[in-house]
Amino acid sequence: MAQRIMVQGTMSGAGKSLLVTALCRIMRQDGLSVAPFKSQNMALNSYVTADGLEMGRAQVVQAQAAGLEPDVRMNPILLKPSSDVGSQLIVGGEVRGHYDARTYFAMKRNLVPDILAAYQSLAAEHDVIVIEGAGSPAEINLREDDIVNMGLAELVDAPVILVGDIDRGGVFAQLFGTVALLRPDERARVIGTVINKFRGDVEILRPGLAQLEELTGVPVLGVVPFSRADIDDEDSLAERLNPTDEHRPVDVAVIRLPRISNFTDFAPIERHPALGVRYVRQLAELRNPDLVILPGTKSTMDDLLWLRQTGLEMAVRKLNERGVPVLGICGGYQMMGERLRDPDGVERGGELAGMGLLPCETIFSQRKTRTRIRARVLAEELDGIEVEGYEIHMGQTMHTGGTSFARLADGRKDGCVCERALGTYLHGLFDEGGMVDALAAWLLGLKGLAATDAQTLDHRQYQDQQIDLLADEVRAALDMKAIYQAMGRFAR
Repeated sequence: MAQRIMVQGTMSGAGKSLLVTALCRIMRQDGLSVAPFKSQNMALNSYVTADGLEMGRAQVVQAQAAGLEPDVRMNPILLKPSSDVGSQLIVGGEVRGHYDARTYFAMKRNLVPDILAAYQSLAAEHDVIVIEGAGSPAEINLREDDIVNMGLAELVDAPVILVGDIDRGGVFAQLFGTVALLRPDERARVIGTVINKFRGDVEILRPGLAQLEELTGVPVLGVVPFSRADIDDEDSLAERLNPTDEHRPVDVAVIRLPRISNFTDFAPIERHPALGVRYVRQLAELRNPDLVILPGTKSTMDDLLWLRQTGLEMAVRKLNERGVPVLGICGGYQMMGERLRDPDGVERGGELAGMGLLPCETIFSQRKTRTRIRARVLAEELDGIEVEGYEIHMGQTMHTGGTSFARLADGRKDGCVCERALGTYLHGLFDEGGMVDALAAWLLGLKGLAATDAQTLDHRQYQDQQIDLLADEVRAALDMKAIYQAMGRFAR
């Protein structure tokens, strides 16, 4: 069986995902066969594997760092929040149902066989498994039947690195308080702490590091600098939702829906030198963009009502009437139609009038579409561009007019185009650089500007470069020798 190391954090957002990503790349560089693992992930950013199964996006990036194709065993349980107290439960890449929080917590221990089967299968194929926790192990109200932090560490006998986020302040209290709240047997698993996202002169920290080691009884394994590596974020609370350079000639407004999903679709267009991307949360922020994007969402009907209540729906419609293009992806495409029907109560039940930008309607159903596919874009403005993407949605959309957005490799048509309103189900639409460049050329042309000579790097190549940068920063900061020695002590 593989050796293993687990990264836990003092809180959500402490940098666990990025540290696991870095460790996967470092260990791969050191000649090891390594795979990531996270027993339970809660995120709206998901991905469809080559065999049509669904997993969390963070483990997809970690798989890339390890030089592997994404495998649903790396994330056997995915929770996709559909409300403040309920989520869609996905086990082994397949939808298991919808559960409120209380019901899920009562039954989650029953998922341990699924978790162990996935873990043991991976461990039989690799030298090392780098495991990511979730939230904090000091959430003592959740300690009973834990399956993702110390409970999982016990199940697989893993040593633990504890990570704190100095950028949020109070990092010494974070780390000491977390260790203090652990049971003695849990503390014995912690091989060291890491201070993450540090800006400044590390020598200033030295006195505090010595005191922290004395208080916790474990070494500080490193102080990791605030990384400038541009790695896909796991959730919509991340810093990516800040705007790009406002001085770029084309202004792209992405509507920041309350339940936005797969917002990493737009990371590639943020990198084009002509495209300035803003994430709009309220009417006053919309202004006069050159393109409006309605992104994916876990709750299309609820987010459409939010658009309506905030006044953004009417504003987007008026912009489109004036000739401003509007692009909807997945849930954004669904809400651009004339009507949404939910006879089985998949979302909120009943019917809802759509935005009326496209001559189509959507009927939700219990069956979830999950598939990876290549396609050729048919929309006149982008005609002939080849893309690879994935579908992940509930329900089907039928259109009664307009033209199709794309022709899929299996012969099906996707999406709908009516003048400057465009809708598609294809996530990952911009991952291949040619599509980004074609979009930029079209939008620049609408403004009477010449296309640039820029050629956008394919997203996977770009991510590989950024992962290497991250790994270099982390390797320089961490005591990797101590980590490898600790892994050896825990080896079975």
